[in-house]
Amino acid sequence: MRAVTYHGSGKMQVDTVDDPTIEDPRDAIIKVSSTAICGSDLHIYDGFMPQMKAGDVIGHEFMGEVVEVGSAVTKLEKGDRVIVPFNITCGECPFCHDELYSLCDNSNPDAEKLRQIYGQSGAGLFGYSHLYGGYPGGQAEYVRIPYADTTHLKVPEHLDDEKVLFLTDILPTGYQAAVNADIKPGGTVAIWGAGPVGLMALKSCFLLGAERVFVIDNVPERLALAVAHGAEVMFTSHEKPYDVLMDRTDGRLPDSVIDAVGLEAHGSGVIDTVYDQVKTLTMQETDRPHALREAIFCCRKGGTVSMPGVYAGMVDKFPIGAAFGKALTFKMGQTHVLKHAPELLRRIEEGDIDPSFIISHRGTLEDAPALYKAFRDKADGCVKVVLTP
Repeated sequence: MRAVTYHGSGKMQVDTVDDPTIEDPRDAIIKVSSTAICGSDLHIYDGFMPQMKAGDVIGHEFMGEVVEVGSAVTKLEKGDRVIVPFNITCGECPFCHDELYSLCDNSNPDAEKLRQIYGQSGAGLFGYSHLYGGYPGGQAEYVRIPYADTTHLKVPEHLDDEKVLFLTDILPTGYQAAVNADIKPGGTVAIWGAGPVGLMALKSCFLLGAERVFVIDNVPERLALAVAHGAEVMFTSHEKPYDVLMDRTDGRLPDSVIDAVGLEAHGSGVIDTVYDQVKTLTMQETDRPHALREAIFCCRKGGTVSMPGVYAGMVDKFPIGAAFGKALTFKMGQTHVLKHAPELLRRIEEGDIDPSFIISHRGTLEDAPALYKAFRDKADGCVKVVLTP
């Protein structure tokens, strides 16, 4: 089969690889109908994810049709149309029972590697390194689904792929970010990053009752989408978020802030971004937390900081004093996709949200290398890429 594979920082290519097979009675095989490039994939593309190997199949946003099931699979059969969450869930451990699916105890065969880094391991992930199980990803013609009975959500035939594809990751991620932001009816929220997750968080904040949502970014095409969907925006190349937010909230600042940027933050003419670039280049820190620092500074006293943006290792100059002094609450982590996906599917069916508005570029698997570069460079108005094998 054809698949998008990793071959070092800045190099994705499309290779012919072995078709997946049933390796465990609980497995299923799906034929991929649609897949997407996620902002988290760019952390791999840019060389920030350790334990990647040449030839690894990439991708964790995908859906398709079941073509084969293992002998122990009872909830799927050939022909079922499913979305597949990016995190693999056993459905049996205490964390899965508590709907904390991204913390599954059993789905990551590389758990010991993560335990040494983080103290404990989360779930296995599709296409996301040999820290998270080394599972081949979904930017491919076919994918093996471990724990298939619990690692899927069936979707109705009358909904196009593009309406439901993002239930695999970015829509639940944006929604969980809004839930974690502890939004109250009439509340005010500021979101750093108008990429796919930031835009899904924007829509979700309004679904949960926010009255005002500010979005901060430096890409005009992304900010235009945010404006079209109700946001008040700040262009960071021209404005200082703290000054603008103080002015627009009469000195109160937002009740909640959301860092939808994560470890590869870029600032515009801000000294801490230069500091971070030097520190990461010299291996003295792993992540660039400019957006998080700014969000903490811009959150009101007693507010909540929600962090859907991925962080992988260590940061420097973390403003813990400001966070403590303002009594801020932090909520973060990988998304528990299947906790939120059924409710979001209902919202899609009822017309409350159509996540396909963020798609800017479409292609085949063969187009993936060029589209990775366009997405990373934010070139040609690239906001979100969908690939059809």
